[in-house]
Amino acid sequence: MTSFSQYIPQSDPPLPPWETLPTMYDLPSYNPEEPGLPDDFHFLQPLLLYLTFQPINWNPELVYSAADLNLYYDLQHPLWYKRPDWFGVVGVGKLYKGQDLRLSYVNWQEPANPFVVVELLSPGTEEEDLGTKRENAANKPPSKWEVYERILRIPYYVVFSRYTNEIRAFQLVGGHYEPMNLTDGCLLMPEIDLRLGLWQGSFRDIERLWLRWFTLAGELIPAPTEEATAATQRAVIAEQETAQAKQETAQAKRKAEKLAERLRQLGVNPDELDEFL
Repeated sequence: MTSFSQYIPQSDPPLPPWETLPTMYDLPSYNPEEPGLPDDFHFLQPLLLYLTFQPINWNPELVYSAADLNLYYDLQHPLWYKRPDWFGVVGVGKLYKGQDLRLSYVNWQEPANPFVVVELLSPGTEEEDLGTKRENAANKPPSKWEVYERILRIPYYVVFSRYTNEIRAFQLVGGHYEPMNLTDGCLLMPEIDLRLGLWQGSFRDIERLWLRWFTLAGELIPAPTEEATAATQRAVIAEQETAQAKQETAQAKRKAEKLAERLRQLGVNPDELDEFL
């Protein structure tokens, strides 16, 4: 087991845990022996969640999300962690203490716990993801379900299967997870003015059903590349409309000139007609 040379013994009065317990710099950030190693979907799906997690009622500088990052949760067992496929936090800056990119998310070093966690079902992790496998041994880490529900008390826990395109979601109610009902196919999270739902479309040139964030009203939150594409399309449409307007103006001018020429041939001065109009 890893030892911590920087461990600071307690004093009287005791120092706060963030001054004595290991930080993200001390704790390991990856375990290659864990089940459910990432595949393409485990890279792309969390990326889309990351790009579209934009709570309307929060300062963007205090919104943080991460994928496949160690989440340390237990003061008594500082080496124990879970590694969610994706999680989002509000009230936390994008940099650790405003200075550094995070190596891990260390609960006792952060001002807030995750607000929502998403796990992507894998054959090797399904039982733990859905809470059907519990760890009862005293010296063994608890399951994901127990950590998210009982220790971190994360308000929303979402499990998504790409094999069945099924969303299963749970909300913390009275200290326990209760299944959530879908509203128009989405999970409503009014605390952050967002909903989470399925979207059929192309992301990174791959067409399929994706899990992504919407506004609470149901409007799509665009990823930066989608926003750039939409802006380009708007510019093209505006340019086409301008060109069409110029063409229509030119056509109207030619018609007026032809009419004036015809009137002159009939002995009528078109300029004098303006006095009677």
